[in-house]
Amino acid sequence: MMRNFVVGDIQGCYKGLKGLLKKANFNPSTDKLWAVGDLVARGPDSLSTLEYCRDLGDAFDSVLGNHDLHLIAVAHGIREAKPQDKLQSLLQSKHFDSLIDWLKCRPLALKPAKKTLITHAGLYPSWSIKEALKHSENVCSHLNSDDAPNFLKNMYGNKPDLWCKENTDADRKRFIVNAMTRMRYLRRDLSLEFDHKCHPRYSSKDLLPWFYFTNPKLTNKHRIIFGHWASLNGDVKLSKDHKHQLFALDTGYVWGNTLTLLCLENNQLIQYPA
Repeated sequence: MMRNFVVGDIQGCYKGLKGLLKKANFNPSTDKLWAVGDLVARGPDSLSTLEYCRDLGDAFDSVLGNHDLHLIAVAHGIREAKPQDKLQSLLQSKHFDSLIDWLKCRPLALKPAKKTLITHAGLYPSWSIKEALKHSENVCSHLNSDDAPNFLKNMYGNKPDLWCKENTDADRKRFIVNAMTRMRYLRRDLSLEFDHKCHPRYSSKDLLPWFYFTNPKLTNKHRIIFGHWASLNGDVKLSKDHKHQLFALDTGYVWGNTLTLLCLENNQLIQYPA
């Protein structure tokens, strides 16, 4: 029987990924691996990570994370690589261009199973899964067009911080990217806040994790799977008013903790320690 696994932020930790998949008895001939994004950066071997994921072919898919998008911007000469991201061997690889071409075809949102959504940072509380997929498709089409350099230049910035259909097309795309790849906390008016990364127990009372807000478009049959927020370490306590299932898979392997895998068929978590 085919199994579907979703892995948390790999961030260039190739050996950890291979160790986790071995522990899960992952078989690319019969199973499929999905990823929550941030395939690269901070870990020691982003090159091998991208090559391995690409070479899995149809047995792999991923959404884009903020580090992945930054790498694509670097490839287009829009930004410079950060030394702490340890990307030198990837940047110098003769396969770099083809890897970037493969990477930028990944979307911001994926639906790996019925009523299930994967994004890097989560689901903005006023969006349905269908809306998130539509927004992802819109952004992906620009990222893979002749307009890609302009899109990447306009991608950076914290404004607008509130979703508004009346905003300009560029502002809407920037908000979509931020909500799907950078979101952690929201203010009570649903505006995005980017300064805080701590666990909610240490946050300001004026800020709430995005998943604390009730999403009326979700039911107890929906699953939202995300990464990005390492300090959560998988801790996503919801109030009784929330009906959907939530899985936070960034458990900080690159910081010395664990790499986490979720089996979609039974919601079982498998972890591999750093």
